[in-house]
Amino acid sequence: MREQRLLGGRTAGAVRVGETIHKPTQRWTPGVRAVLDHLEGVGFEGAPRALGVDDQGRQVLSYLVGETVGEQRPWPDWVRSDTALVQVGAWLRRLHDATASFVPQEDTAWFAGQSWRPGLVIGHHDAAPYNVVWRGERLVGFVDWDIAGPSSPELDLAFVALTWVPMQARRVAAEQGFVAFDDRSRRLHLLLDAYRYDGDRAAFGAAIAGRARVNAAGIDRLAGGGDPMYVGLLSVVTDLEEAAREVEALPPSF
Repeated sequence: MREQRLLGGRTAGAVRVGETIHKPTQRWTPGVRAVLDHLEGVGFEGAPRALGVDDQGRQVLSYLVGETVGEQRPWPDWVRSDTALVQVGAWLRRLHDATASFVPQEDTAWFAGQSWRPGLVIGHHDAAPYNVVWRGERLVGFVDWDIAGPSSPELDLAFVALTWVPMQARRVAAEQGFVAFDDRSRRLHLLLDAYRYDGDRAAFGAAIAGRARVNAAGIDRLAGGGDPMYVGLLSVVTDLEEAAREVEALPPSF
């Protein structure tokens, strides 16, 4: 069966073969596979299933059918809808609830090198519009689980707020098609409501700014190590640092 290369900056050689996705195996693949197996075991919908390895040693995942952002600029209208925002928040809460009972093996390697401890959940860590699959008026799920790993709920939720509200730098959001900046406070609280967030909302802005800086530092570190994919993302470091400054400049009432 013919292989179809998938577009996108972080697919790292992923190809579609029929109704499956084949991706190179990495040191963190066993941990991600264990997470996906756990999600399947608890009946979590909205994630691909791990289907083993092919004859080339690549991991095989089920293909989620639906629309993706792909290379579209600006992003399609549904990305900016309240319907999508609410479903993303609810999906993330289901993920965190489902992985609160997940206990990895002690020697599990994760993309970012985290250590698991009781009380953490497993965050997707890249549940952005470019990784969502959407069909009709429904969120099908998220793909690209390579950087999933142990997380506080706030750290993962902050990234979703950054990319979906969006709390990105205004010029970046505008390039993606979002210009309703006066509506962002309402949208942020809509997301937090959908997630059923019960933390201090006045302090959540600091979590968003902090997450932007965590991502900026990670890209910078990996690019400094010569990873060509992250060298190509160095401009994003500037975008994330700008987003952090803009969020910190917002009033507490935001």
